[in-house]
Amino acid sequence: MSFAGGRYALGAIQADHAREQWDRDAARRIVAQSRADAVHRAITGKIVAGAPVARVLSRKIGLDAIVLEGVSDDELNGGPGHFPGSALPGDPGNAVILAHRDRHFNHLDALQIGDTVMTETDTRRTTWVVRDRRIIDKNAPALFRTTDATLTLTTCWPMRYVGSAPDRLILTLKPLTS
Repeated sequence: MSFAGGRYALGAIQADHAREQWDRDAARRIVAQSRADAVHRAITGKIVAGAPVARVLSRKIGLDAIVLEGVSDDELNGGPGHFPGSALPGDPGNAVILAHRDRHFNHLDALQIGDTVMTETDTRRTTWVVRDRRIIDKNAPALFRTTDATLTLTTCWPMRYVGSAPDRLILTLKPLTS
């Protein structure tokens, strides 16, 4: 019990630190928006594990979290993790973000097809709409490459399962167009 409480406390501290760093970098993000996408893509190839790379928001489920680069236990304890090598949200390709079902994505199951989620990176803000929702076996292949901007949000399933969950909830989102 103490160990679990300690891990949650460390995760809360890491999340607070990431949010402070994200806010501190606000001025740099404004300047970065004027950079060309080619320069941005060159920089993103060198993201350090644990660095804040995006923010993900959903009013419907009360989600406002800073996404950290990486998917190790340490990163996922501090916030949702950006799968290394996947696109950043809003860039061409599939941006994959995952989080624990009992932490940052604890209400992800409430999102349905047609609901919206917003992401922010250092160069863009994107509103996404849920286009697909699936539950798959934890060992089944679920992540895929795309050439167009796609956002994949995933967590363990079932949400209220005790122990190691047998399945995964996969939400596929596309940018909202006018």
